[in-house]
Amino acid sequence: MKLQGGVFLVAIFFFLGYTQLVKGQHQPRPDCQTRCGNLKIEYPFGISPGCYYDEYDSFNVTCDDEKEKLFIGINVEVVNFNHSAPQLSVLFNRSSDCDDEQRNETNETSIWYRLGSSFSLSPKNKFTLVGCNALALLSTFGKQNYSTGCLSLCDSQPEAYGECNGVGCCRTEDFSVPSDSYQFQYGSARLGNQTIKSVDLFNTSVYQFNPCTYAFLVEDGKFNFNSSQDLKNLRNVTRFPVALDWSIGNQTCEQAGSTNICGGNTKCFDSTRGKGYICKCKDGYNGNPYLLDGCQDINECTTRRHNCSDPSTCENTLGSFLCKCPSGRDLNTTTMSSCTDTRKEEEPKYLGWTIVHLGTTTGFLIILLTISYIKQKMKHRKNTELRQQFFVQNGGGMLIQRLSVAGPSNDDVKIFTEEGMKEATVGYDESRILGQGGQGTVYKGTLPNNSIVAIKKARLGDSSQVEQFINEVLVLSQINHRNVVKLLGCCLETEVPLLVYEFISSGTLFDHLHGSMYDFSLTWEHRLRIAIEVAGALAYLHSAASIPIIHRDIKTENILLDENLTAKVADFGASRLIPMDKEQLTTMVQGTLGYLDPEYYTTGLLNEKSDVYSFGVVLMELLSGQKALCFERPENSKHLVSYFVFATKENRLHEIIDDQVLNENNQREIHEAARVAIECTRLKGEERPRMKEVVVELETLSVKITKHKWSDQYPEENEHLLGSNIVSAQGDTISRGYDNIKNVALLDIEAGR
Repeated sequence: MKLQGGVFLVAIFFFLGYTQLVKGQHQPRPDCQTRCGNLKIEYPFGISPGCYYDEYDSFNVTCDDEKEKLFIGINVEVVNFNHSAPQLSVLFNRSSDCDDEQRNETNETSIWYRLGSSFSLSPKNKFTLVGCNALALLSTFGKQNYSTGCLSLCDSQPEAYGECNGVGCCRTEDFSVPSDSYQFQYGSARLGNQTIKSVDLFNTSVYQFNPCTYAFLVEDGKFNFNSSQDLKNLRNVTRFPVALDWSIGNQTCEQAGSTNICGGNTKCFDSTRGKGYICKCKDGYNGNPYLLDGCQDINECTTRRHNCSDPSTCENTLGSFLCKCPSGRDLNTTTMSSCTDTRKEEEPKYLGWTIVHLGTTTGFLIILLTISYIKQKMKHRKNTELRQQFFVQNGGGMLIQRLSVAGPSNDDVKIFTEEGMKEATVGYDESRILGQGGQGTVYKGTLPNNSIVAIKKARLGDSSQVEQFINEVLVLSQINHRNVVKLLGCCLETEVPLLVYEFISSGTLFDHLHGSMYDFSLTWEHRLRIAIEVAGALAYLHSAASIPIIHRDIKTENILLDENLTAKVADFGASRLIPMDKEQLTTMVQGTLGYLDPEYYTTGLLNEKSDVYSFGVVLMELLSGQKALCFERPENSKHLVSYFVFATKENRLHEIIDDQVLNENNQREIHEAARVAIECTRLKGEERPRMKEVVVELETLSVKITKHKWSDQYPEENEHLLGSNIVSAQGDTISRGYDNIKNVALLDIEAGR
């Protein structure tokens, strides 16, 4: 009897030990920082690598020790953690739209946020507008786009403590934001005098007590409208508490199985967000369910959570309690809280219990060490099998076969190992991140031969696109154009393939025009040359490549500049190959707001003219130095194309041209370049020129600039040049006496909108 009991206990300890080993795979280091100011940081959140759950890198937080404040994402302050919900309380900015006298540096007409994949807006939030005769709009973006908003009207100041019912204040009562929404934007604006005819929208008394309108997200119950204070300046509050729901990963509890990160004494639940799972302590336990020993037993006897008739009879047990009766009395099995006088013989105790306990403990320790050794071996084997599985899943066999068939033209394509990529990026360290976007994250890597490369880690994609991915690798590897970033190879041993490109050192064109690398050295000659190089690269992709390629995401952020300011077109993650027998493809619309072809957006039909439209926006950026989309410009000019077209139509193009570009010697060339940009952005694709035609026109402008400089320096040689011909970069001969860009007095402006 004793032997059987001992074996049974050993089996129990064996099972518990193995379970703890499996569930303890994702745990923070013991030296992690656990406080930031007065805020306690609890796993899966953490400050440094190894201190947070890093499978998706969503739970990394940053502590500003000087301000004693905690931030997540891009400067979003965290004010509270709630693991039982689970929810995160953060502070979001409010937007404001003020009349000209009230505008200042804090005036933000539009607010944009992007959440990590593990977070979403909680239904507990309310989208709120404070202001008279105004409209607020919230839009979210994800697999499903979603918009909501509300309208507030008033022609006199409401009562001091009015409800948020549409008079001076309104809010959305049903906040059903899709759970997969990962980024969102909101703002407010005054209504025009033709919008609501029953209210005097230009009543000057309204502007006296309501100079600004405000739109913001706020957790339900955290904001009470007071018209006497809020309509004037919103009590000088610029940020409001917002609740974020969060979950672990993209798998359900059933899919995660024993690999979930829930600790001991916990239960796994599918997240109400629609993806991932959450952990909760079992009944009778309390603490952090994501730590190995985070859920500890609650002593119901000392916390008054028992129902024993006499507190002295309460006895705590793991996860529960018992009402223990005095000697000679038994527990009433009906109420489980009172004692009866029925006597019950005391059960005999097993002799030698101490010996059994010691033997079981020793056996358990031996088994624990054995399991640890076996587990390490199994983990190594599993990782090897997983890399092989990913290699096959990502089309490794197909790529090797096609490389061998393609012959020596593809000898430069290298297939890198996962281990090599980790070493090159120091384990994908955050300090190696060059940039992040919709297509993935780009890291700076150093190969064993000390060459610097850019390694793109794409986001999870569709496994059905493997063959198309292999085709793109083969085609892009054959592109040998000085203005296209060279693809060096790929790694197929990871869940999603990694692409390895040549490293371009001087940042993006966006950085030079608008960002940290902005300087005064980007002259008109530089900008025209960059435009010619980008146009030439696109013309090559459209016409000269073995299979025509449409980039589909041309923008200044995807144009890199080297140390000589030579342009390099990059980021082909959204590109598509066009079969030789087709002129257009029907695809899911993809691109960047501000650069997206409106015809492609409305029809879903993709062709090379979509790239022409995007290039036209880039050319406008080069000319004006303005961003493609800016909510701080006037209502009809937030999109650069509209801004450019209206300025040209009203004969005030010089007002929007960058001061570093325009001078008295190049006005004609700039006006001609502006016309090319407008023609590229016509509404109908069939009315836009092809990239080859754009290259010729821009190179003609470059020749004119060269001619003007030559004429100024060597006037005696000018006559000799009039009869000469010049060969363009595309191989086309340009006659010196022919100017294919004429000074057109009136442009078809409406067609270019």
